[in-house]
Amino acid sequence: MQQHPLIWIALIIALLPLAGALTAGLFGKKIGKTWTHRIAITCVGISFFLSCYLFKQFVMNSHPAIDESLYTWATAGLVRFDIAFLLDRLSVAMLVIVSFVSLMVHIYTVGYMADDPGYQRFFSYVSLFTFAMFILVLANNFLLLFFGWEGVGLVSYLLIGFWFDRESANFGSLKAFLVNRIGDIGFLLATAAILMYFGTINYHDVFRQVPAAVNQTMPLFHHNIPIITLICILLFIGAMGKSAQVPLHVWLPESMEGPTPISALIHAATMVTAGIYMVARMSPLFEYSPTALSLILVIGGTTAFFMGLLAITQYDIKRVIAYSTLSQLGYMAVALGASAYDAAIFHLITHAFFKALLFLAAGSVIVALHHEQDMRKMGGLAAYLPVTYLTFVAGALALCAIPPFSGFYSKDMIIEAVKLSQIPGAEYAYFCVLAGAFITPLYTFRALFMTFHTNDRTDPALRDHIKESPWVILVPLVLLAIPSLLAGQMLIDKMLFAHPTLLSDTIFVLPEHNVLARIANDYHGAKMMALEAGTTLSFWLAIAGVLTAWLFVAVYPRWSQAFKQRFSVLYAILVRKYGFDDFNQVVFVRGTQDVGHICYDVSDVKLIDGIAVNGSGRVIRWLAQNARRLQTGYIYHYALAMVLGILVFLIWYVIG
Repeated sequence: MQQHPLIWIALIIALLPLAGALTAGLFGKKIGKTWTHRIAITCVGISFFLSCYLFKQFVMNSHPAIDESLYTWATAGLVRFDIAFLLDRLSVAMLVIVSFVSLMVHIYTVGYMADDPGYQRFFSYVSLFTFAMFILVLANNFLLLFFGWEGVGLVSYLLIGFWFDRESANFGSLKAFLVNRIGDIGFLLATAAILMYFGTINYHDVFRQVPAAVNQTMPLFHHNIPIITLICILLFIGAMGKSAQVPLHVWLPESMEGPTPISALIHAATMVTAGIYMVARMSPLFEYSPTALSLILVIGGTTAFFMGLLAITQYDIKRVIAYSTLSQLGYMAVALGASAYDAAIFHLITHAFFKALLFLAAGSVIVALHHEQDMRKMGGLAAYLPVTYLTFVAGALALCAIPPFSGFYSKDMIIEAVKLSQIPGAEYAYFCVLAGAFITPLYTFRALFMTFHTNDRTDPALRDHIKESPWVILVPLVLLAIPSLLAGQMLIDKMLFAHPTLLSDTIFVLPEHNVLARIANDYHGAKMMALEAGTTLSFWLAIAGVLTAWLFVAVYPRWSQAFKQRFSVLYAILVRKYGFDDFNQVVFVRGTQDVGHICYDVSDVKLIDGIAVNGSGRVIRWLAQNARRLQTGYIYHYALAMVLGILVFLIWYVIG
């Protein structure tokens, strides 16, 4: 069968970063740094422009979705395992976002990693990461999705532990790898269940069978569990690992041990949003499981609120933004649970721009201060780094949902959607996201004031050497600041309220769950939405958060110390991160070590060595020693033995 030309373009988009990764990894030392980054950036740049072409075809020109196989990898009975791509509005929109952010990170890396001895290796890893994410987005079946899913997990392990001579980097990469494997078990079990009950792993073939399978159940722990609910919960466990939802969130702050460019790439539009994308793609499954939607609402709300609180106690500028990512992922999950899938993807897109901007701006600060990340050793940097400061402000305003910045439109839609949702757990989730509207500007502007305002606390020896970053760092900041301002108002109509919407051919919502349709009755355009922001509670909570941060950090910093002393127990809980890390260390790490020691002492030392190996040797030696005593060499001893033997035989014969 001849493939559609657009499928070949998608294949080129996916393979170009792989070519860049292989070139940088295998030939980087021979061709040098300059040609390494030129080739890697060119490959990702071409992928970006080809993604824009596909976006034009599928969104602007309304090209119908394409679902075609490129290669049959294996067959098992009637089941085919294909390498096949699905091109529709959701996949091409994700292609554009991923390729754009990846391109900005590649350009930024030229300046940030200029003096690192692993320069070529880093470009190889980043390009390989982009390839894996492209495969994840383009897949039309669960097997290929799992390949991309595991690919980003593996490469993230390499990137987080890039500076492998640091113990903290090795610990963080291993932690990320292991926690993600826990979620991946759920994903793998879900794929197995789908294959067992539907007989296929192709998305559309599965989706067509879902309505007929709604009432099917399977026995589990003496209960009959609906098949759809079981599959959806297992899929969401996979999403919890990748998208760092409580309690599988513990790996994400540790990913800050990697270089800042990869922190931006992981946290913006790639790895952590893979779980959000997957659940949105599987909306025809999740819509038929209110139980799974309720679970997503509760988990997402908990992540949005409680992870945001942790950012208030952090002093590492990258970790503040990392916990912000956790909180925003919670918002996206809440939107998914409320069946506002379009709003979740909308926030994913806007979040990609302003979160990448914040990370890269933080990296610019770190470079200027010779890799200092502690905000207590900063202050007054706005005068030294004006462009970095302005772009950081743009990202902060977008994150805090201040109109007309992009985050305002996407986050406000999520809050309104969960407010109208009737799914159990929506009230709890609404409280969490509404409280998050105050917490987000509190920790964001706390970081901004501590870094760029207040008294100069930088090392006196560095003050004369602090200067603005080079253009290869500043250009991506400016290019990301533009969509951080404009993307929300440009996309909201097309994403949520157009007829049809951008994702109407890929997202399925039951009429009773369609909260965005009810919001549309009160929506009068992006400009009017921004003008009416003053009538919403979330807007004034955001303003209150900014003012609180200004008072506690810039005006009366002593209030912060007094607050810590007054609420020392609460502060200690937040510093200990609710005990998740301690619990994992005691129960899983030390517990596993203790079980290993017990197994070694009992099974290896006592059973195998003591009984099986040494015991058998001792038994044979005892038998040999006793048998040797019977071999005396005297004839009368042997004759006596023979007589006794004959006597025993005769007695047995007579009695028998």
